Amino acid sequence: MIATEPAFVPAGSRRSGIPWGYAVMVAVGLAAPFLVYPVFAMNVLCLALFASAFNLLLGYSGLLSFGHAAFLGAAGYVTLETIRRWGLPVELAILVGTVVAALLGMLFGVLAIRRSGIYFAMITLGFAQVVYFLVLQMPWTGGEDGLQGVARGKLLGIVSLQGNLAMYYFVYAVFLAGFWIIHRTIHSPFGHVLRAIRENEPRAISLGYDVDRYKLLAFVISAALSGLAGSMKALVFQSATLTDVHWHRSGAVVLMTLLGGMGTPMGPSVGALLVTALENYLASYGSWVAVLTGCVFIICVLAFRRGIVGELGALVRRSF
Repeated sequence: MIATEPAFVPAGSRRSGIPWGYAVMVAVGLAAPFLVYPVFAMNVLCLALFASAFNLLLGYSGLLSFGHAAFLGAAGYVTLETIRRWGLPVELAILVGTVVAALLGMLFGVLAIRRSGIYFAMITLGFAQVVYFLVLQMPWTGGEDGLQGVARGKLLGIVSLQGNLAMYYFVYAVFLAGFWIIHRTIHSPFGHVLRAIRENEPRAISLGYDVDRYKLLAFVISAALSGLAGSMKALVFQSATLTDVHWHRSGAVVLMTLLGGMGTPMGPSVGALLVTALENYLASYGSWVAVLTGCVFIICVLAFRRGIVGELGALVRRSF
């Protein structure tokens, strides 16, 4: 079992660590499109936001969802369709996709949140498979071909997003905004209640907290941010395909979160970078990519019980 960060960290140490972490993240993000292929960097950012949103649910609420691909993929389809068919501006299309994901999260959550453990996971997986079937069968989604070649448009009607550099910095700005929302959520009183529910749900109930309401709100926030990531990803690649609503994507985000460090703010981003890099740079090995990724996962689980970032954080705390 991979451990999470302690429920309570001294306020002084938390304040001192955050600015440096943000400074490094901002510096690396600003330089990334000049160091690697911008489309690869944008894909990492989108999946990092997706994994961070998933981590809000698993790492801080203790809820394992196997259906988060439904929010990622559905938002992507809706975003591109509103641009293609209705001619909506990019910003509004992304907002519509995010809202649709939030509404799906509300629907899934109301029906699944009263269960826990494997039952909750299986219910979310079942709902995700329903979304996959609908996306496959509905005429406007393009079936197995998906939606292809949708123009990125212009940001605020001024800045063209057709170029990869402009698109990258737009994606990066959205990622930072999403990451900030997650950071504020987990370090708010609401986030502390989520930790309390994760650690000891009966005690949280005995203290008078409406546990189901807190879980549902966490689920909806996670779904909305996953939808935001899906909208951005679809816009980056100018396409929405069945890959992003398939259950494999839900499994991949679990892998990213565990590799990077469940219950740590930066862990899922590191996990997303590692998994995406493996898939990208080992693509020439064909089906062996899955085997190699599995080997890396096994090594990380055995060597880094808390995930990569979790173990590094524990090492720093022991050193100081």
